[in-house]
Amino acid sequence: MTAPAPTPDFAARVLAWFDQHGRHDLPWQQDIDPYRVWVSEIMLQQTQVATVLGYYQRFMTALPTVEALAAASADEVLHLWTGLGYYSRARNLHKTAQIVVAEHGGDFPRSVEALAELPGIGRSTAGAIASISMDLRAPILDGNVKRVLARYLAQDGYPGETRVAAQLWDAAERLTPHSRVNHYTQAMMDLGATLCTRSKPSCLLCPLAADCQAHHLGRETDYPQPKPRKTLPQKHTLMPLLHDGAGAILLYRRPASGLWGGLWSLPELTQRGDLAELAARHGLRLGREHALAPLRHTFSHFQLHIEPLLIDAARHGHGVAEGDWLWYNLANPPRLGLAAPVKKLLKRAQAELQDPPA
Repeated sequence: MTAPAPTPDFAARVLAWFDQHGRHDLPWQQDIDPYRVWVSEIMLQQTQVATVLGYYQRFMTALPTVEALAAASADEVLHLWTGLGYYSRARNLHKTAQIVVAEHGGDFPRSVEALAELPGIGRSTAGAIASISMDLRAPILDGNVKRVLARYLAQDGYPGETRVAAQLWDAAERLTPHSRVNHYTQAMMDLGATLCTRSKPSCLLCPLAADCQAHHLGRETDYPQPKPRKTLPQKHTLMPLLHDGAGAILLYRRPASGLWGGLWSLPELTQRGDLAELAARHGLRLGREHALAPLRHTFSHFQLHIEPLLIDAARHGHGVAEGDWLWYNLANPPRLGLAAPVKKLLKRAQAELQDPPA
């Protein structure tokens, strides 16, 4: 049996569904401007709407304009981002704000091509900014839209492959209407997020079900085809939580590039013998040790197994905490960007110090 061909009223059906069932009260849909849309799109990359909502509200309260973001410190930006993960997004957000203010007078460029030249803004994000906040005709292809189109077309292949991505972009371009582009863009994202979900799509409610080829074949969850699986490498590290007896833990700022770039973290050691060198470097006298529960953190390309060790570390001699090192006060913490597992370990350490084991 031949699958039905796509019909020319694709966009009309999507928009009719959006008018009745789409989301219209998300915070970035209010007082729409390029800055608000851009921040929301960056936050929503690889992150669910429910998670983003609180972060977005706090971010906008603290940094309501692109000028405010450009003028903020890197620590403040990373502090507001702590817990969202993929911290290169926050660093690029900061860089782009500074470029928009310094080179564009605070106004975002009004073309997809120019937007896509800014740090952290790819073709799809540029299309979302241009269509939603500027009403320019620009297709998008975020994760939700890829899923809708891959199912609608029964597109074979993993969307991360160049050939498959090009075919999906061609479809996105062809199907994007010439009017109400701002609503259409939001509608396509909403379809993927609320109906055309990964595991249990609500096909009976979908405005595209009549000619969705994956639905016609009864193979909705076979599309989009997943990335070929690879076994994640395993890495191990010892993270000492050096406690000065006055409620502070020693942290250091990681290099700007690379893993957890620019965030504050605990020291990472390959072996326990390195503790003596670390203590000598910072003028510390080590005392009691207490192992905390191990922690596993999964990155996109490896798993990190953390062995946390809470250690009394009395300060003496020349002291420490200059430049890229500081004593982090658990009771009155400074506004810093923290790697998510480090934030978790600091909370564990605080609980342990308040209620030490017998």
